Amino acid sequence: MQMIRNFIVLLISPKVGWQYIDDKCYSSQRVLSSFFFPLLAILAVSSFVPMIYDSASHTISTSLMRAIVAFSVFMLTYYLCVYLLSGFYPQFTRSSLAMSKLSNYVIHNLSFLILLLILINVLNAEFSPLYFLVLYMPYIAYRGVDFLCVDSNKALKFVLISSCMMIFFPLVIWWVLDKFIIY
Repeated sequence: MQMIRNFIVLLISPKVGWQYIDDKCYSSQRVLSSFFFPLLAILAVSSFVPMIYDSASHTISTSLMRAIVAFSVFMLTYYLCVYLLSGFYPQFTRSSLAMSKLSNYVIHNLSFLILLLILINVLNAEFSPLYFLVLYMPYIAYRGVDFLCVDSNKALKFVLISSCMMIFFPLVIWWVLDKFIIY
């Protein structure tokens, strides 16, 4: 429950939210199992909601495939981002605490995108203004730079690289996996 509160505070005030997350210092495994995986499960379940208001194009089989794709996209994105960011910035691999903080940074930023997709699935809208809220994620990432203890001269570069990864990797992976869905 504490992790959900921290995430809500992160959404409302990213700077304070990152301070709360830093104060609690949860391990990345605990955040994955208690917060990220359940959120991914809710995303997968929300993939079935469009069957209610558009049963012609959203059958049970296509909804199931979309749920699998949604789950897979964010799992792959999480592991890719953590792997690549730790490769680009080796200071994160020097200690387990730094690696855990990097993982938590990626988890919380991706969780914002997952929350947006859950809302888009639940709301009946082809073109939703929620798509524009993706632009809030780099701001959340920027406020998390102090949480990661990134040098101030490398902060902008880090935010640009990490934000691009966390926004574009899901899009590319989704596009590739969506080609396997039979409509």
